[in-house]
Amino acid sequence: MEAGNPGGRERITAMKKALKIILIIIIAAVLIVGAYVAYVFLSYHRIPDKQAAEIDNSPEAAEELAAGEELSLTTWNLGFGAYVQDYSFFMDGGDESRARSEKVLTDNMEAISDTLAKYDSNLYLLQEVDFDGTRTLHVDECRIIREHFSEMSYAFAQNYDSPYLFYPVTSPHGANKSGIVTLSEAKITDSLRRSLPIQSGFHKILDLDRCFSVSRIPVDDGRELVLINAHLSAYTTDPKVNEKQLNMLYDTMLREYEAGNYVICGGDFNKDLLGNSPEHFEGVTLGADENWCQPFPVEDIPDSITLMAAYDAKAKTPSCRNTDTGYVKGETFVCTVDGFLVTDNVAVTSADVRNEEFMCSDHNPVTMKFVLGK
Repeated sequence: MEAGNPGGRERITAMKKALKIILIIIIAAVLIVGAYVAYVFLSYHRIPDKQAAEIDNSPEAAEELAAGEELSLTTWNLGFGAYVQDYSFFMDGGDESRARSEKVLTDNMEAISDTLAKYDSNLYLLQEVDFDGTRTLHVDECRIIREHFSEMSYAFAQNYDSPYLFYPVTSPHGANKSGIVTLSEAKITDSLRRSLPIQSGFHKILDLDRCFSVSRIPVDDGRELVLINAHLSAYTTDPKVNEKQLNMLYDTMLREYEAGNYVICGGDFNKDLLGNSPEHFEGVTLGADENWCQPFPVEDIPDSITLMAAYDAKAKTPSCRNTDTGYVKGETFVCTVDGFLVTDNVAVTSADVRNEEFMCSDHNPVTMKFVLGK
């Protein structure tokens, strides 16, 4: 009778143990990933529609705006305060997901506030202003803006409250609360948050919640300026979502216009307002599959509403840059996605992109000068 091969049996036993351990690790990983996916979808929620926005009217604010006088309005997507000039963002193919440090963030927010102040606008529309986010190290950016513009009236509408995004793994984007801020030299009598249509399924996690705010400001001719602050979807893969969002804006504007009010909608439309930015600016051509900068559908704009897409053929200043890398003039893809829609009773005298060279954000500010009443 053979004694057998003890060494072979030991190797087989060791292999079985190793395979068992690997199997346990795989099962554990699957369970963890499954639990995380379940958490993301179960914790996901949309902020309810038609919520009153937060209003803080300054004692220094005027009672009303003046019809027949030139006024100015500046819109700026602040890029949650993290986008210094060489910042790149992971969702666009870059490397970073958070502000580099609290000091970098607060210094940048101070620079943003100083830049806005030098424009001395009567009205401001600001997007991507975080007040409690992992990506912004839980710094309240709304407070910084409010302190710098304490003489102006203030309205805030929360855009989204996202579940914790555990990606990139080494520095997760985390859970973030962000919104849109409206500032006015005159009192804001009412401000309402409206939920925009968004994509369903997995893509709602990537594109987050979306909204616009409708703020009412009295005018001395007895009408109101209805000021809409909008930040439309960037990462949706369904063109019908963008169409529904714009139609909702148009419906709101026309309803107020027909009631006799002045209506201005400004913000980040995440659509190429010039139609074909690569023809206007130096820089690489964006791929056709990039949804965030497809041409704005000007053919669908209703009568009585006009798109104001700021462009100076000499200055050639874009309002937005791609964030797959830091900004390099002449190499980084640039376009204009920030601007205004106005009703026919608003006379626009100029619209200009401010050339800040993307020092404080992945967007440049856009200023429009106008007169209420024709």
